[in-house]
Amino acid sequence: MTPSFKYHPDPFETKDFERGEPCECECCGKMTDVWYTGPFYSEKDVGRFCPECIASGLAAEKFNGEFQDSTNLDKVSDPQKLDELVHRTPGYCAYQGEYWLAHCDDYCAFVGYVQWDDLVRMGLDKEVEETYRKDANGYDDFEWVKLGLIEWGLAGYLFKCLHCGKHFIYVDCD
Repeated sequence: MTPSFKYHPDPFETKDFERGEPCECECCGKMTDVWYTGPFYSEKDVGRFCPECIASGLAAEKFNGEFQDSTNLDKVSDPQKLDELVHRTPGYCAYQGEYWLAHCDDYCAFVGYVQWDDLVRMGLDKEVEETYRKDANGYDDFEWVKLGLIEWGLAGYLFKCLHCGKHFIYVDCD
């Protein structure tokens, strides 16, 4: 059974975990048919980890690495939340480097990769427009972001606050 991750609740849906022919976990050496495919920041070129080595923090500790760049995220007051995010949570892949959003003094859960039509289909388009944070994204005009998601190849990364349930988007381009 795959462990659960507070800040990345469905890493199979986001394709940050894959399932296939068993291979060896680069951390514990055990054979696993589930492995991590997302980012891992370390001096060593490693990254095919089983979910258990991520959840326990063993992979980050053994290779002195992070699953999320600890300098490219919102700030929260509890250092244990930062530790859980960067050392025991699967990351996600972004074109220009991942940025993890926070709200209600906690990191948000990464929901997945979205385009504008996805947000409309999910009924989140108006909410995301209301919660859009230009401070995190760098784009002042949300209409430009919306058009970018529709026509220009902007990539959207959807997050959900674990406390109030609001949705937020981070965007970048290739």
